[in-house]
Amino acid sequence: MKRITILITIFLVAFSFVSKAQDEYPRGKEKIRAAKVGLITNRLSLSEEQAKTFWIVYEDFDKRRSEIRKNIRQMTAESRNLTTSDDKLLADIKEILSLKQKEVDLEKEYLPKFLKTINVRQLAELFKTEQLFNQMLVKKLDRGTEKIGRE
Repeated sequence: MKRITILITIFLVAFSFVSKAQDEYPRGKEKIRAAKVGLITNRLSLSEEQAKTFWIVYEDFDKRRSEIRKNIRQMTAESRNLTTSDDKLLADIKEILSLKQKEVDLEKEYLPKFLKTINVRQLAELFKTEQLFNQMLVKKLDRGTEKIGRE
């Protein structure tokens, strides 16, 4: 019961942070990050010992993955310009696929690093929790956008 209460509190805090993030982008981003860390820590049930090493590995992984995803978003935005030549569009598509492969390669590279700090069940929970958090974030942002559109 205590665990459910903590989880619900984390969700509510995360949602309140997301809604304010649009107004205070840098601070909002920090608050979103804090909510994500809290959710992951809670869902993985990290011991103090695990948390010390896990967060070092995770932060490095997440930073590298974020950079790859940023590049994918940039390339995707560039390839939306359909007035460019077919050759340029094809080159952009190939670059996007290459970046997606880099993301998969990064996940494979970090698999043994994660397994040195957490067990396989915690790793599976990490991937589920990241997906859950992203879904929660998108839903919250969509609700905020709907409110803005009605005003």
